[in-house]
Amino acid sequence: MTGQSENQGFEEEGQAFDGPAPATGHLVIKSYLKSLDASPGVYRMLSESGEVLYVGKARQLVKRVASYARPSGHSARIGRMIAATASMMFLTTETETEALLLEQNLIKQLKPRYNVLLRDDKSFPNILVTGDHDFPQIKKHRGARRIKGTYYGPFASGGAVSRTLAQLQRVFLLRNCTDSMFESRTRACLQYQIKRCCGPCVGHISVPDYAALVDDATAFLSGKSTRIQAKLVEEMTTASEALEFERAAALRDRISAMAQVQTSQGVNPQGVEEADIVALHQTGGQACVQVFFIRSNQNWGNRAYYPRTGGSADTAEILEAFLVQFYSNKMPPKLILLSEQVENLDLLEKALTAQRGNKVSLLVPERGEKKQLVSSALRNAREALARKISETASQAKLLEGVARAFGLKSSPQRIEIYDNSHISGTNAVGGMVVAGPEGWIKSAYRKFNIKGDGITPGDDFGMMKEVLTRRFSRLVKEDPDRTNGTWPDLLLIDGGAGQLSAVLEVLKSAGITDMAVVGVAKGVDRDAGKEEFHQQGKRPFSLPHRDPVLYFVQRMRDEAHRFAIGTHRAKRAKAIGATPLDGVPGVGATRKRALLQHFGSAKAASRAGLADLKMVDGISDALAESIYGYFHDNG
Repeated sequence: MTGQSENQGFEEEGQAFDGPAPATGHLVIKSYLKSLDASPGVYRMLSESGEVLYVGKARQLVKRVASYARPSGHSARIGRMIAATASMMFLTTETETEALLLEQNLIKQLKPRYNVLLRDDKSFPNILVTGDHDFPQIKKHRGARRIKGTYYGPFASGGAVSRTLAQLQRVFLLRNCTDSMFESRTRACLQYQIKRCCGPCVGHISVPDYAALVDDATAFLSGKSTRIQAKLVEEMTTASEALEFERAAALRDRISAMAQVQTSQGVNPQGVEEADIVALHQTGGQACVQVFFIRSNQNWGNRAYYPRTGGSADTAEILEAFLVQFYSNKMPPKLILLSEQVENLDLLEKALTAQRGNKVSLLVPERGEKKQLVSSALRNAREALARKISETASQAKLLEGVARAFGLKSSPQRIEIYDNSHISGTNAVGGMVVAGPEGWIKSAYRKFNIKGDGITPGDDFGMMKEVLTRRFSRLVKEDPDRTNGTWPDLLLIDGGAGQLSAVLEVLKSAGITDMAVVGVAKGVDRDAGKEEFHQQGKRPFSLPHRDPVLYFVQRMRDEAHRFAIGTHRAKRAKAIGATPLDGVPGVGATRKRALLQHFGSAKAASRAGLADLKMVDGISDALAESIYGYFHDNG
């Protein structure tokens, strides 16, 4: 059976074969060989229930599938995968590069259990010097590079960017305020008073002089710090000789700040202008990948990743899978230094080069400064993995203690903790946080905007019922067989017997009778350490005051409370900042700002006449009529 997929250029094949089909194993795989050819493509191995076990790519599908058809000679991980395979699907492609990219798209979408998976795939922050204003702004930026300007990065964390920006403001005095704030200033702000800005908003510096500061800042961020520092020293000397001591002192402060920036950047390799250093350490079936970012001959930080490996993947396979997934939504640098060689080096270079638009080189250095950089990253990977394993072992003991304390059959692999937050019933939200063997699973956190149909203000029981009803009705619909790992083994609810009864009622109505639920009440005098635990069919009980499990439960409850409170505050702040203009069709942020600047307030804009609305910059006659009609015809 052959059909064209939605992606043009890819052909998807779900092969059928004659005669009675073997249940699972290498004979199933062998039965597909007669219908495959030497085309490149992607294959999927599926279990009897239809779960995707593995996604792989091949230069020649028939050869790769044949390697799985052998009854022996496989690693333990691959052997388990073959034994569980009941069917296969195929996608043929024009080139192996297309197969590589398609493979990683499917891995990220399907998350097969036997693939190496990159579990932390966040975007990295950059420093942006805007390019659409006479007085450019310097700020932190994440995500797509849609704003006009010059980008520097990536940095390993938002904190690294914030520290660098704070120092750069001391050196180059560039503004960090938004354009709307800049336009509305009538006197210099605090940043100017503490010498973090040169005050362009009120005319304290000319456009050419500010442009010179921007040039210096961009030169510094491009790695030309020595030239900028020498220039500042020369200017300071000139000012001192001319008896301009205030200007000389200001330049001295800028030179000192620049020295701090250079020091805070850490190791600054002289022979590597732009590169990512990727080092892998593996032990005990677990792996850590450390990525160091070198930009403009400066170390701009690092980040550790712990890909899921399936327990026995080799280093080359892990590193190759990591690189493709890691750069699938990030621009690769021109040089990537590796701690290990990968099998498809030419293919990876070709794919990354196509993504970047110019040559990308992957190199395993053997000597010199590049080798030292890789060794440093590898040491950090080894140390980070050791810490991770230690923390995981400690977490495993705590989960065993939770199982004993609450009478569970085995250690819970997924604990969901719920809490609500509101002020007298307003802006009510529910929060769900998740913990497991490796700690917090933040990608699984969820917030629930409580709709409040039929709920009286302050009805905590009703709010909890709504949150749990929405959560478990969705679980029952999406994963009725509980095979995707999204069902909890234990629910922790912030509250006592009343909250517990409400939760059990929700679960019963959803047909769930085997879920372990524990209510955590504050206890006597709402004192931490005197918590009472409520379970169905048991009298309320407490844990010993110094029991590590008690502390663990407290941390989980506090994390749920923190998440719910933060979500509530964000919702409340958004509601406070809402204006009647938010609902007007065709009025976005820019036009709303224009209306507010013209009329002074949203209320005044809503009461304005049609002729007045037409006078606002950026508001066409048709839009003015639409705005007027919104507030008057529909009001």
